[in-house]
Amino acid sequence: MAKYVVIASSNGTVGMRAAAVVLASGGSALDAVEAGCRVVESNPEDHSVGLGGLPNLVGEVELDASITDGRTRATGAVAALKGYEHPISVARRVMERTPHVLLAGEGAARFAAEMGFEPAELLTPEAQAEWEGKLRDEYPDLEPGLLLYHEHAGLYLHLTRDPEKPAGGTVNFLALDTSGDLAGAVSTSGWYFKYPGRVGDSPIVGAGNYADNRYGAAACTGRGELAIRAVTAHSVVMHLSHGLTVRDALRRALEDANSLEDAYGTGLNLLALDPHGNHAAVSNRSGAHYVWMNEETPEPREERRKVVDAGT
Repeated sequence: MAKYVVIASSNGTVGMRAAAVVLASGGSALDAVEAGCRVVESNPEDHSVGLGGLPNLVGEVELDASITDGRTRATGAVAALKGYEHPISVARRVMERTPHVLLAGEGAARFAAEMGFEPAELLTPEAQAEWEGKLRDEYPDLEPGLLLYHEHAGLYLHLTRDPEKPAGGTVNFLALDTSGDLAGAVSTSGWYFKYPGRVGDSPIVGAGNYADNRYGAAACTGRGELAIRAVTAHSVVMHLSHGLTVRDALRRALEDANSLEDAYGTGLNLLALDPHGNHAAVSNRSGAHYVWMNEETPEPREERRKVVDAGT
């Protein structure tokens, strides 16, 4: 059995060392996944998470995140959070300081302020330029300021139909610490050009993130609506509870999600980690990867995800 393991979606590479340092020093899986996520959230070059995340239909960056504790099965999450760079840390405070699991929108922002988190401008010039460019491609004569989209967002729903625009997608971290505890963290700026207030699977515990010390932990990226409908992360862990290997549990859960019809895309990626340190990842698209580290690897290692064909 490995002393510790941390795995992540490929865009989590920049945060892997931070997570591994926590685990190598005997720290908790919870601290490790939070530390890894925070690095990604602060990376302005990743336009799918935190600072620099691509905005919604009206040009506002809304962040979703969740954290799961495999030992207690306690969870915390925030959705549609604006103005704070580290939703994963706000989610952890929700778990530890409130009787709730999920806070959303203005309530999540109020809570973040009350917990002492510093407000931040999340929309970087690069992300804003991309957003404005897409609007001007569609509407070359749009007035400066683009206020039309704030007043009449519902008229432009056709612009929301590109959920996979950010190259990296949501970030996932799963970890097993030296005490044998599992944890998961998921953070995202969500679907590019989403309708304001849209919530994906990332903050929905059981859909995009789940951890249970008895069986394993799992997390998702991609078309969040599918993971919500299929309760995908929980399904992976339940397959593990029935004795399937990590890879087979992932395959079964993704096959179930693949069976759903969806007019807006079917791309979905899963990864999982069991209590023995075994890990794997799958996707219904070719070319996807994930990264991992343990006490024997001084640098993150990248592996290709096994493809489970969506049949499309």
